[in-house]
Amino acid sequence: MPCPHGRTRRAPGTWRRGGNLVVMIEKVKVAAVGVGNDVSALVQGIAFYRASGSLVGICRPVVDGLGVGDIDFVAAFAVSEAKVGADLTEAIFMAPNNFPRIGAELPRSGVTVERGLTDATEVDRVAKALAGAEVVLYAAPSGRPEVARAYAEAALQAGAAFVNTTSDVVARDPQWIERYEAAGLPLLGDDLTSQFGASIVHKTLLGLLEERGLTLTSSYQVNLGGTEDIRNLAANSGSKKQSKLNALAAGHAANKVEMAPIGHITSLKSEKVAYLNIEAQGWGETSISLDIKLKVHDPSGAAGVTVDLIRMAAGALRAGRGGHVPAAATMLKSPPGTTA
Repeated sequence: MPCPHGRTRRAPGTWRRGGNLVVMIEKVKVAAVGVGNDVSALVQGIAFYRASGSLVGICRPVVDGLGVGDIDFVAAFAVSEAKVGADLTEAIFMAPNNFPRIGAELPRSGVTVERGLTDATEVDRVAKALAGAEVVLYAAPSGRPEVARAYAEAALQAGAAFVNTTSDVVARDPQWIERYEAAGLPLLGDDLTSQFGASIVHKTLLGLLEERGLTLTSSYQVNLGGTEDIRNLAANSGSKKQSKLNALAAGHAANKVEMAPIGHITSLKSEKVAYLNIEAQGWGETSISLDIKLKVHDPSGAAGVTVDLIRMAAGALRAGRGGHVPAAATMLKSPPGTTA
């Protein structure tokens, strides 16, 4: 789904004006699981847009009546001993986080980071701590599917929507979709597609080849980054590799696209570098070769999509629509129906 530019220019915030009537928007109450770089970029960005009214870098200024500034964090969970017990706006700057500061100094949020799950035995404790949250944002490191599903269980018990930004299988599992549908709760996932990252660029170029009648010979993608999430994925790349292939390889291209292991380079900090290669044939079987280098701040690309997924989840929840939200599919690498 393309970004609906031009439909509205309401600045991100908490007020909507209609005639002489000013109505306060009920903000979305979000619980964040994981207090890493992606959550740092999201928390900082929401505060920045709320204060500035800027629309730079925003795909959808309004989703289901909610602006970018209409999001409040009411709970947060982490496993880092340093972060547990700290205020959320302090924890997001603690090592190993390395996403830079944007905008002005953040005031204390009043949200104390709680100890997160280390296994599936503490679901009831977390479910109680989620009381009052409308949306649970799962942004912990990928590669721990049993933990991801434990948080999904806790959200289900707490009556909250669940957004899985990781490659761990939750929303791709038909049983989880069925359970959330039955409960009238939205379930969005799995694994977001960055606002402008290697997967979306690669997928678009592969689609362009097919559209223009060219024949793909081979293609590969190499990803390097400096965040802790990249370090984790370098060691536990299985589900992420499959999720990236889900986002890229379709139809006749499925066996012609390769994904190299993710590499962690400390000096890149919160930036990610991707190298893309495409080999193809055109008219008369003549050769075509394309090489691209893309460098982005990975957490920014995640936040630019996560802010839309949160508002879609909240809108569906408030409308009583449970299960998968079709409008979210284009923002996910592995939505329901893709390979687990």
